[in-house]
Amino acid sequence: MKDLLYKRISQDEAKEMMDTLDDYIILDVRTELEFKYGHIPNAINIPNEEIGHFDPLDLEDKSKPILIYCRSGHRSLDTSAKLALMGYDNVYEFGGIITWEYEITR
Repeated sequence: MKDLLYKRISQDEAKEMMDTLDDYIILDVRTELEFKYGHIPNAINIPNEEIGHFDPLDLEDKSKPILIYCRSGHRSLDTSAKLALMGYDNVYEFGGIITWEYEITR
């Protein structure tokens, strides 16, 4: 079986990365409305449906760590695969906000 082009990590590992890395992106791939109801602090919102055919402006550095989540983990998997295929080489998928046990902001 071929290795994934992105890394699946636990939410605890994602939180640890957020606490220790200096330069990274938290990417919420839910809809804008879902994002407005609550999101992980410092996350940017680019819906999954908008990713795939061109490099998103907020994701210009293809080597910067990108930590990706959605509501339940389905869209984040899809986005992670798309970004990896587009040449992003530091992609980490960590599931959905519905099981996130840390801070959420509005």
